[in-house]
Amino acid sequence: MPLTQEIGRFVAGFRFENVPPEAVAVARTGFIDTIATMIAGAHDPAPQILRRGLAPAQGPASLYFSGEGAPAPEAAWINGTAGHALDYDDVGCRGHVSTVLVPAIIAEAETLGPSGGLGGREMLAAYVAGYETWAELAERDPGHHHIKGWHPTGIFGAIGAAAAVARLRRLSPEQATMALALAASQAGGIMANFGTMTKPFHAGRAAHAGVVSARLAELGFTASPDALEHPQGFLSAVSPGGQADRETPASGLGREWQIVRQGLSIKKYPACYCTHRALDAMLDLLAKRPLQPAEIAKITVEISKTHAVILRNHRPQTGLEAKFSMEFAMAAALVSRRAGLGEYTDDFVRRAEVQAIMPKVAITTNEDYDEGQIGGSKWDQVRVELTNGERLESEQVRRARGHAELPLGEVELFDKFRACLDAGRARIAPEALFDRLRRLEAVSARELTAVA
Repeated sequence: MPLTQEIGRFVAGFRFENVPPEAVAVARTGFIDTIATMIAGAHDPAPQILRRGLAPAQGPASLYFSGEGAPAPEAAWINGTAGHALDYDDVGCRGHVSTVLVPAIIAEAETLGPSGGLGGREMLAAYVAGYETWAELAERDPGHHHIKGWHPTGIFGAIGAAAAVARLRRLSPEQATMALALAASQAGGIMANFGTMTKPFHAGRAAHAGVVSARLAELGFTASPDALEHPQGFLSAVSPGGQADRETPASGLGREWQIVRQGLSIKKYPACYCTHRALDAMLDLLAKRPLQPAEIAKITVEISKTHAVILRNHRPQTGLEAKFSMEFAMAAALVSRRAGLGEYTDDFVRRAEVQAIMPKVAITTNEDYDEGQIGGSKWDQVRVELTNGERLESEQVRRARGHAELPLGEVELFDKFRACLDAGRARIAPEALFDRLRRLEAVSARELTAVA
């Protein structure tokens, strides 16, 4: 059976009862982290401008847990943009999987079903279906999409969201296939727009595409049933080296559970994930030796060639630009001994002492890639030369704190959740919302988003 139809059949036949508990646990973490970053990013200019531009009518889907509503497609678009606006959302499947899936799922789940919307079991099942679809496609290409200029969140996210919403809407195999194919024509997002409002727009637009694709497919809108594997289809179009596997059957779907194998990596810092291992290295070094900016002659950071391409901003002047700057990450660590929401602001980036450190940061690259972390080297490391001639060296950091193989504990996850809700001036207490998410199987969509 052709790949597009095979995935469509998988999505249509997906059942919560068949999902292993480990997969449900990962999905729940995705909801927790995305809702936190969505609320934290709600007041960012990107979702606010998008909302004004779309001017959505009142609707049944919640806008960033504020008590305000919009139609589901627009809510998914705005909420997905808010969730990615601070670049603080989780990482998986080579991109930011939850900030696409969760907004699409919640918006549509609030719209469907009885007065309370669909239940948590339906939402969790939709998330796993979307994740597995996304992972299946991403795994078929050994290339580094960033090198070609693609933002993986934008290209894979539209199809993953279409799978999730198709599951929510209980589409037939034929309808689900059409939803995937239609979403493939809406996949997009280019790296040139990293460090601007358009990067989070990619995530929101992918969530919107998923909702629209599933709705249109249900109504009979047609697309090519081989849109993913066709020689001029999705996989060929986005493959950096033309090596995408378009022929192997997707026999592992529903059996091997990529969501369990790959998991999610939760960010400790609101910046591009490519900076996180080096930030851990620098902060650990500073904890052992509390250096002052005046002591620094040079900081050298060794990372992969691919990550160096992504971190394109070497002298950032805004908080958005700084999220894609290793030079700023090192300066923030040195000046503040942290790299949090308070550092990734225009005012902090422009501080004289921060700007003075950035020219002292040099990047060296390697192509010794880690097979388990596409685009990343086997380790990142920081070396510091002092004005007195002394040289210091960090540990070789293989996994950032919060990575799926080095996960945050329950307390750390809630600490981030609380900080995000406080930053977003949430109308609901962090403890109350966190509790709803912890028992999501028993909570309806509208119970989840209620501000009272």
